[in-house]
Amino acid sequence: MGRICKKLIGIMAFLLPVAISAQGGEVNDTVASVPAARMMASQTSQRPVDGVLLQGVVTDTDKSPLPGVHIIVKETQTGVASDENGEFTILLPKGQQATVEFSFIGMQTLTKVYDGTKNYVKQVIVLNSGEELEEVVVTGLFDYNSRTFTGSAVSYTQEDLKSIGNNNVLKIIQSLDPAFIVETNSINGSNPNHMADITLRGNASFGGLQGEYSGNPNAPLFILDGFEASQEQIFDLDMNRVKSVTILKDGAAKAIYGSKASNGVIVVETILPEAGRLRVTYTGDLSVETPDLTSYNLTNAAEKLQVELNAGRYSSSSPYYQALLDEQYYAIAADIARGVDTYWLSQPLRTSVGQKHSASFEGGTEEMRYSAMIGYNDVAGVMKQSGRRNVQGNINLSYRYGKWMFRNSLSVTRNQADDSPFGSFSDYVSVNPYFSPYDANGNIRKVLGYYTAPGYNGSVLTYYNPLYNATLGTKNFSKYTEIVENFYIEFRPIDDLRFTARLGYTFKDNRREDFYPGDHTNFNDWTGDRYFQRGSYSITNGESNNLNIDLTANYSHQWGKHQLLGNAAYSLQSTNSLSEGMVAWGFLNNHVDYITFAKQYAEGGKPSGSESTTRSLGITGAVNYSYDERYLFDASLRFNGSSVFGSNNRWGTFWSAGTGWNLHNEAFMEDADWLTLAKFRVTYGLTGNQNFSPYQSKATYKFYDNIIYDNISGAYLMGMPNSNLKWQQTGDFNVGLDLGLFNDLNLRVDLYDSRTRDALIAMSIPTSTGFTTYMENMGNVRNRGAEAMLNWRFLHKGQSYMSLSGSIGHNKNQVTEISEALKNYNSEQDANSTKSPIIRYEEGQSMTAIWAVRSLGIDPATGKEMFLKKDGVTTTYDYTTDDYIIAGDSNPIVHGTFGFNGEWKGIGLNLLFSYQWGGDYYNQTLVDRVENANVAYNVDSRIFRDTWQKVGDVALYKHISSNPTTTYASTRFVQRDNTLDFTSLSAYYDFKYCDWLKRANIERMRVTLYMNDVFHLSTIKTERGLNYPYARTYSLSVTTTF
Repeated sequence: MGRICKKLIGIMAFLLPVAISAQGGEVNDTVASVPAARMMASQTSQRPVDGVLLQGVVTDTDKSPLPGVHIIVKETQTGVASDENGEFTILLPKGQQATVEFSFIGMQTLTKVYDGTKNYVKQVIVLNSGEELEEVVVTGLFDYNSRTFTGSAVSYTQEDLKSIGNNNVLKIIQSLDPAFIVETNSINGSNPNHMADITLRGNASFGGLQGEYSGNPNAPLFILDGFEASQEQIFDLDMNRVKSVTILKDGAAKAIYGSKASNGVIVVETILPEAGRLRVTYTGDLSVETPDLTSYNLTNAAEKLQVELNAGRYSSSSPYYQALLDEQYYAIAADIARGVDTYWLSQPLRTSVGQKHSASFEGGTEEMRYSAMIGYNDVAGVMKQSGRRNVQGNINLSYRYGKWMFRNSLSVTRNQADDSPFGSFSDYVSVNPYFSPYDANGNIRKVLGYYTAPGYNGSVLTYYNPLYNATLGTKNFSKYTEIVENFYIEFRPIDDLRFTARLGYTFKDNRREDFYPGDHTNFNDWTGDRYFQRGSYSITNGESNNLNIDLTANYSHQWGKHQLLGNAAYSLQSTNSLSEGMVAWGFLNNHVDYITFAKQYAEGGKPSGSESTTRSLGITGAVNYSYDERYLFDASLRFNGSSVFGSNNRWGTFWSAGTGWNLHNEAFMEDADWLTLAKFRVTYGLTGNQNFSPYQSKATYKFYDNIIYDNISGAYLMGMPNSNLKWQQTGDFNVGLDLGLFNDLNLRVDLYDSRTRDALIAMSIPTSTGFTTYMENMGNVRNRGAEAMLNWRFLHKGQSYMSLSGSIGHNKNQVTEISEALKNYNSEQDANSTKSPIIRYEEGQSMTAIWAVRSLGIDPATGKEMFLKKDGVTTTYDYTTDDYIIAGDSNPIVHGTFGFNGEWKGIGLNLLFSYQWGGDYYNQTLVDRVENANVAYNVDSRIFRDTWQKVGDVALYKHISSNPTTTYASTRFVQRDNTLDFTSLSAYYDFKYCDWLKRANIERMRVTLYMNDVFHLSTIKTERGLNYPYARTYSLSVTTTF
């Protein structure tokens, strides 16, 4: 091991100066402060103390020594770390009681008390496995004993999260839990500023029907340190602050959040300060992102010109026009001959380099603890000049006085998200490769070329260079500042009773600006009177305030074999948000990039704004009972009131009940040493959903701003009221099994049946009413499924181990009832033929069903597509939506993960793969870039294969001509999408076995290499990341604690 340490030290000596120099002056300041702190700690430890000797060795339960264990005497705040053999020596105060704490990452902290009357030598301290750290289930409002809790809740520690990645918490959770689904977005790819939709255990609400109402109705509730948080807060949260993430899945686990919990709850808990001497921890990350363009299969310059020739773009029956077309063709062919073949996909892209730094300070006594953290995260996107920069700081103070405890946490976050000035990635996908972006002098060209169609009034198509817009100084960014203040008071009159008061306040100020100068290609057609209106600037400002107050009481008592935990809470929440903005036109000078230089408002425009206020109140009670830790029972009841719903249905009642049986604790199982855990769980709970616009049930009015009568301005009805609008409710039935065998194999299985009634839908109504949508309770939905997670530790010797893990999930979604209004919506959808499948809901079918007309393929005799009518017998060439059938379902039959995790003598490796099988996908790439391809722009190279050319050809696609054809949604393009992703690879070295750490007064050091999104394999070939490409990420992380 000594040789390994020396080699790694050499590598670190090379890497750290490079990383630090790339990371800027702020990091240098942090690093420079370390020796002073380290020297002070060294001087403190060398101060002479009159005491007794405590000497011994720390081991695990297998009697293997544990190096790097933190050993702290709480009374004197002195501490040491065990050496590579687990041995330690420390002085205790003489003649008085001393409390010594032994802590080690991944192990249960042990506290021992010594009386200080003699020397203690040859002590053997045994630390238990970290599996026992999972004794508490953190729900944000109450905490439960995991051994007696019957709800379906899964917790992941920071160590679990960091084994997958080091940046985005939400993306990492998706890799760990099959119930947590982050939308796979073929449009936005790896855009660092895109917030993907998230669901837990399927969709319970009718997506796509929100109409004028905002929000994702299927999004889970996020809780951060006991208070409601936004998805963006969790998205930008520094990973180094996270202590644990708990997912509340079934009714028994999430019913304590009542009206907001039907979609599940994600509870994030941050690290609290620990007592002891001042400890400084620094983590630095250097990340590299590379574009992943493997899903694109575009033609090169010569192939593209041949496609145009085959499609007849350069053919005319008139000799005159044929000569003009020949001239255009040969000019392009000449450019190709001299080597013009531009790979346009690479033009707006880069290999980006990002950095992340985090420094934390903590310490204090048992009575007064403190911690402070500052972090900087620069995520550089693969599209040039795109990225997301985040600076955040946190101060946490905790003071305990007798039976009282006071804690305050203040966090400040500053974020800026920059979109690429190079525009949408799809602009570059469509550019023909025989155009060069630069002229002969190397300057960016605004116009790439022209195409003149044959004919007396032949139209002229102008090709513009998308790179040109990036030279004009466009601005596309958003930024926000968020302040979070959380204050806690705890009073414990007796050991079994605790009262807690919590006050949380969040203020957020945000801004969005988009500027396009007059020379931008968006305004090329603005001529005549509109010439001086070219250029636009839009700006939006907003702020929000969120106030939360919780009063809770917790009682726990054990008498004999009976154990009772009772909880009660009173909760208030008030949220207010507002925004205002405007759009201005007329910026003829590209360098005049501020809104005050505008010529006018947008045509017909004026300043706009919005405001919303919501208030809610909740009263909650929960009880957890166990007899001899064998027979278990849970129950909760919550009354919720919300301003969101109608005056006739403002209050709702939500409840849960669960029972469990710990078979392994039965007397007749005492001799079954092979069975370490066998817990059966059955629960049912009723929860609600109010993730909708605040004024959907109220009549809202707006003043006329351009009509005045007798100097009086009138008002008109802006939103229709619905006083009967009520809670969308979800009932969750769950059966679960937690199984542990031989201390090495752990299995968790859950079967669930979730039924949602009174689903909220924004329905279309006749425009004669003056409105377009109306919010109503109109549908019932059912989700049934199963989840299983397995972990097998097949090798465990000392601190070395190897384990295999796997998970599988299945969810079946079904619409069980729809109203007449929703049936009318389906009829409206059927009235329009579309190039892609429509959104359609029918009783007994899935929300994610793909609706299309059954296709018999391309008729070899005519080259036309043949369809099979709904009766299953009649064939026709005529397409009609009356023949819609369910052609597939985008929801996979099963999905999950599998991987390997291990460590040997400080060297660790983690591999994780994810998969899905059985889902269907409508391949829009084949429609848009092959069969319906517009040959004026670049196309998929599959256009050369399987297209109909002449009578008798057996082909997959229609004939390609210079005028694009129209293909409506048919089963021909529905394909089975089975995927395998190499999600992450992480390898690390922990220096805990290196004896020089102790001499350098370093408690811990670890170096980790991450690779994320290593590869993606699929049974279909379709373009991914149309507006923003996907990327692979490689990062190097260094963590040091002094």
